[in-house]
Formats: sequence, C-alpha cells, structure tokens
Amino acid sequence: MSKLESQHHSFHSQHSKKRIVLVTISLIVLTLLLSILNLSMGSMSISFWNTIKVLLGMGEPNHELVIIEFRLARMVAALLIGAALAVSGALLQGIIRNPLAAPDLLGVTGGASVFVVAFMTLFTGTYSIHWTPLIAIAGAFFAASLNYMFAWKDGVSPYRLVLIGLGISTALHAITTFLFLSGPAHLASQVLNWMTGSIYGTSWADVNALFPWVAVFIPLAWLFSNQLNVMALGDQTATGLGIRLQLNRMLLLLFSVALAGAAVGFAGTIAFIGLLAPHIARKLVGPTYGILIPVSALTGGMILLAADLAGRMLFEPLDIPAGVFTASIGAPFFLYLLYRR
Repeated sequence: MSKLESQHHSFHSQHSKKRIVLVTISLIVLTLLLSILNLSMGSMSISFWNTIKVLLGMGEPNHELVIIEFRLARMVAALLIGAALAVSGALLQGIIRNPLAAPDLLGVTGGASVFVVAFMTLFTGTYSIHWTPLIAIAGAFFAASLNYMFAWKDGVSPYRLVLIGLGISTALHAITTFLFLSGPAHLASQVLNWMTGSIYGTSWADVNALFPWVAVFIPLAWLFSNQLNVMALGDQTATGLGIRLQLNRMLLLLFSVALAGAAVGFAGTIAFIGLLAPHIARKLVGPTYGILIPVSALTGGMILLAADLAGRMLFEPLDIPAGVFTASIGAPFFLYLLYRR
C-alpha cells in the first residue's frame, strides 16, 4: 500500500469512527428525549420540566405518583423489550446471513405464542399469570430446538433454518388460532390483546423479571460480535479462519431465542422490530457487529417507545396495542425489502 493510499484509508477510518460516535450519542439523546416525552404525556399531561424534576427527585407528590408508579415502569419495559427484539433480530440476520431474518422467521415467536395461548386458555385460574414469561421462553426454545433438529444434516445450513422455520411458524400460527377460537369466551379479549402485542399494565415486578434476561444476553451477544463478523464472510471462510462454526451458530441462536422469548412473554407478539431495528442500525453505523448490536438495541427501544406513545395518545381514551403500530410500519418495510432483493 502506497503512502497516499495509507493516508486515504486512515482518513476514512477516522471519519467512520467519528460518524459512529456521533450517531451513538445522537441516538442516546433522542432516546432520553423520547423517554421524557413518554412520561409527560397521558390522560394527565405533565410539562417536560416537571417530568425532569420528578426524575431528579424534586417533583410534586401528585406528579411523582403518576410518573413513578404508573408510567416509568411501562417506559422502561418498552426500552428493554424493544432492545431484546432488535438484538434478537440482528443475531438472526448474522447467523442466517439474510436481511429478511427475524424471530418470526424461525418460528421462535410462534412457539412462544402457542405455549402462552395454551397456558392462558387451558389452565386459566389454575396458575398465576406471572408464569407467562417463563412459558413463552419455553415455547420459543421448543420451536427453535425443533427447527435446529430438522435443519441438521452434517451441520446446520442457514437456508434450511429459514425454510424449515417458515413451515414451523405457519403450523404454530394455525395451532395458536385454534386455541384462541376454542378457548373460553370471557378470555378472548385478554388473549387477543396479548397476541396483538401490548405493554399496557406493565408493573415494576415485570421490569425486574425481564431485566436479567436483557442484562445477560445482550452483553453475551456483543461478546460474540467478532465471530459474527467472520461468519458473515461465509461458512468456508469462517471455518478456514478457525471459527467453530456450528458451536457458535448454536450459541448465538440460543441468545437470540432467549431474548425473543423473554420479550414475547412480557409484551406478546410485537412484530417487525426484530426486522426493522437492525436494518436502520446497519444504515447508520455499517455492518460491524461490535457497534451494530448496541445501536440496534437503542433503535429497537426507540421504535417501541414511539409505538407505545402513539397507541396511548392517538385514539385516547383507548389504549391501542403497540404491536398494531409496529406492524403497520413493518409490513410495508418487509414488502419493500422483498422488492429490493
């Protein structure tokens, strides 16, 4: 490499790093502003400044009650659930090397839905609803294990994972619909609300239960970012560079399933965040997973925060599930990606 080429490469590298830092800081600031806006707006409107005073411990008692007890837990849950779905989608897109990959694609969301809807309709009144997240995670792992087992043939091919995942997802959706239609009539509204995807009524107990899953598996995913970067070069290249391909693919799939299962357990089937957020992040900071994973998490949290705010405010006093808004944005985006590719 000539001296001129070296200087040119160094300039572009520094420019890229500055851009990444600027984008990351901008996303953090936007997330903070959107969070405060989310806390301010509702049936009782509270000014931006009064909301900040409450968060600093200097607010009025009636404002503290509304924000701390009713709105803050829901806002934090939206950030955690959005981040979990986004990172789950980013991992799947890296594992499968397909920009259309999302937790829905491998039947992960479908497995969680079947187990939860079965739990809600068949065991109503027998067990506490607080078991729902664990039931959803078990369902997600069941569907992913089924997919992995059927896709195995001298190793797991990304293409087989996708094709078998589509078949499993379709079958699981049919089972979920059957369970919903055959369940008790008085539970129909509750089950449908969960299936649509909503964080209405989220409490601090839910946040405390969800947080460990996000706090463990997103950092673990980030630690495997170098392996994802190498796997993106193709199976033969990755194997030639010493990557234990099948082991890494299985572990990353495990992380993705755990994040998606936990998110679905708490919020229901919120669609397309796992598809949208990684694409937006990739446009902003490029394909390197070391920065793509945290930026996807921030983007996913922002998308769900905005969707939840729209659901609360646009059709007041109705509280429309956030999944309605993510689907209305995600479905056209999915069609656009199909058209482009």
